[in-house]
Amino acid sequence: MRHRPLSFSLHALDVIEERQIAKEWVQLAVDRPSLILADHDDPDLEHALAPIPAREGRVLRVVYNRRADPVLVVTAFFDRTMRGKL
Repeated sequence: MRHRPLSFSLHALDVIEERQIAKEWVQLAVDRPSLILADHDDPDLEHALAPIPAREGRVLRVVYNRRADPVLVVTAFFDRTMRGKL
Protein backbone atom coordinates (compact mmCIF):
# COMPACT_ATOMS: atom_id res chain seq x y z
CA MET A 1 0.00 0.00 0.00
CA ARG A 2 1.39 3.37 -1.00
CA HIS A 3 0.75 6.06 1.62
CA ARG A 4 0.05 9.42 0.01
CA PRO A 5 0.24 12.45 2.31
CA LEU A 6 -3.06 14.32 2.39
CA SER A 7 -4.14 17.88 2.99
CA PHE A 8 -7.77 18.94 3.36
CA SER A 9 -9.70 21.90 2.00
CA LEU A 10 -11.80 23.79 4.55
CA HIS A 11 -14.89 22.34 2.88
CA ALA A 12 -13.52 18.81 3.23
CA LEU A 13 -12.75 19.34 6.91
CA ASP A 14 -16.28 20.62 7.49
CA VAL A 15 -18.05 17.78 5.69
CA ILE A 16 -16.00 14.93 7.14
CA GLU A 17 -16.77 16.22 10.62
CA GLU A 18 -20.45 16.78 9.81
CA ARG A 19 -20.79 13.37 8.13
CA GLN A 20 -18.72 11.57 10.78
CA ILE A 21 -16.15 10.36 8.26
CA ALA A 22 -12.84 9.36 9.83
CA LYS A 23 -9.70 10.76 8.22
CA GLU A 24 -8.35 7.20 8.27
CA TRP A 25 -11.18 6.17 5.93
CA VAL A 26 -10.33 9.05 3.59
CA GLN A 27 -6.71 7.92 3.61
CA LEU A 28 -7.79 4.34 2.88
CA ALA A 29 -9.91 5.43 -0.09
CA VAL A 30 -7.05 7.45 -1.59
CA ASP A 31 -4.38 4.80 -0.93
CA ARG A 32 -6.41 1.69 -1.79
CA PRO A 33 -9.44 2.63 -3.88
CA SER A 34 -11.68 -0.05 -5.32
CA LEU A 35 -12.43 2.31 -8.20
CA ILE A 36 -10.98 5.58 -9.49
CA LEU A 37 -13.05 7.84 -11.72
CA ALA A 38 -12.08 11.01 -13.56
CA ASP A 39 -13.95 14.18 -12.67
CA HIS A 40 -16.32 15.37 -15.41
CA ASP A 41 -15.31 19.03 -15.08
CA ASP A 42 -11.74 19.25 -13.78
CA PRO A 43 -8.94 17.08 -15.19
CA ASP A 44 -6.88 17.56 -12.00
CA LEU A 45 -9.55 15.92 -9.85
CA GLU A 46 -10.10 12.22 -9.29
CA HIS A 47 -12.82 10.36 -7.41
CA ALA A 48 -11.57 7.47 -5.28
CA LEU A 49 -14.25 5.02 -4.14
CA ALA A 50 -13.83 2.41 -1.43
CA PRO A 51 -16.20 0.38 0.75
CA ILE A 52 -15.79 1.10 4.46
CA PRO A 53 -16.30 -2.06 6.57
CA ALA A 54 -16.85 -0.04 9.76
CA ARG A 55 -19.86 1.58 8.07
CA GLU A 56 -21.51 -1.66 6.88
CA GLY A 57 -19.63 -1.54 3.57
CA ARG A 58 -21.03 1.82 2.53
CA VAL A 59 -18.99 3.30 -0.32
CA LEU A 60 -16.95 6.38 0.49
CA ARG A 61 -16.28 8.74 -2.40
CA VAL A 62 -13.29 11.04 -1.95
CA VAL A 63 -12.73 13.80 -4.49
CA TYR A 64 -9.15 14.99 -4.50
CA ASN A 65 -6.65 16.96 -6.55
CA ARG A 66 -4.15 14.37 -7.70
CA ARG A 67 -1.62 16.95 -8.87
CA ALA A 68 -1.35 18.76 -5.54
CA ASP A 69 1.52 17.88 -3.23
CA PRO A 70 0.38 16.78 -0.76
CA VAL A 71 -2.81 15.44 -2.30
CA LEU A 72 -5.63 17.93 -1.62
CA VAL A 73 -8.91 16.37 -0.53
CA VAL A 74 -11.75 18.54 -1.84
CA THR A 75 -14.73 16.63 -0.43
CA ALA A 76 -15.85 13.22 0.81
CA PHE A 77 -19.23 11.56 1.17
CA PHE A 78 -20.92 8.19 1.29
CA ASP A 79 -22.19 7.57 -2.24
CA ARG A 80 -25.62 5.95 -2.07
CA THR A 81 -25.61 5.29 -5.82
CA MET A 82 -22.61 2.93 -5.41
CA ARG A 83 -24.04 0.82 -2.60
CA GLY A 84 -23.54 -2.86 -3.41
CA LYS A 85 -21.59 -2.13 -6.61
CA LEU A 86 -18.04 -2.48 -5.25
